[in-house]
Amino acid sequence: MTTTSELSIVLPCYNPDRLWIQNITTRLQSLLKEISDLELIIVNDGSYLNYSQEDIQKITDQFSFVKVLSYPLNQGKGHALREGVKIAKGNLIIYTDIDFPYTHESLMEIFSALKQGNDLAVGVRGKEYYTHLPSQRIFISKTLRFLIRKFLRIPTDDTQCGLKGFNQKGKDIFLQTTINRYLFDLEFIFLAARKKLIIKTVEVNLREGVELSSMRWKILFQESGNFLKVFAEALFS
Repeated sequence: MTTTSELSIVLPCYNPDRLWIQNITTRLQSLLKEISDLELIIVNDGSYLNYSQEDIQKITDQFSFVKVLSYPLNQGKGHALREGVKIAKGNLIIYTDIDFPYTHESLMEIFSALKQGNDLAVGVRGKEYYTHLPSQRIFISKTLRFLIRKFLRIPTDDTQCGLKGFNQKGKDIFLQTTINRYLFDLEFIFLAARKKLIIKTVEVNLREGVELSSMRWKILFQESGNFLKVFAEALFS
């Protein structure tokens, strides 16, 4: 018999920070004070740094509800999350990054929005977020948001925030996405809006001390094709 949890949290993992186990342990201890019926799924997306079976043993020994998927070749965040979401048993699902970059309060606001009956709860980042970004990523983020406002009819222009949640309707849509890397979030929200799911935006904040890295121009070039893919689907659907 398949058992379900109240909430599944899915974390893609690729070459995490060396203190990632300690960070997850701290965050889970906080979450368990408010959510007793919890599942955590870590998807190792081909890591070759700061990831070992000893690390996994440490966290699974301490928390019996932690599951780990692993494969040898890096496939991208979108692919990793789909693999995790496929096996998630939670009635509600939230995904974020392996370092839990957003505050505990932000994650709980996403959870609350889902419990209120929304199909999707989408984190949106305020002006303060940009103080944590290198100039290159500020330019990329603001350019993408402009293009979304200009060309796509979806409920938010901030599709790339790394904190989102959904119910079973949202899960079905999420598993229909095909983009493996940066713009899988955009594809997800576009598909959900087209299916008329109820989407709630939630303002979220980064944890103190979180700094975000630059993005390689190669990835930006590759993702421009994915943006055109979503735009073409919007144009002809």
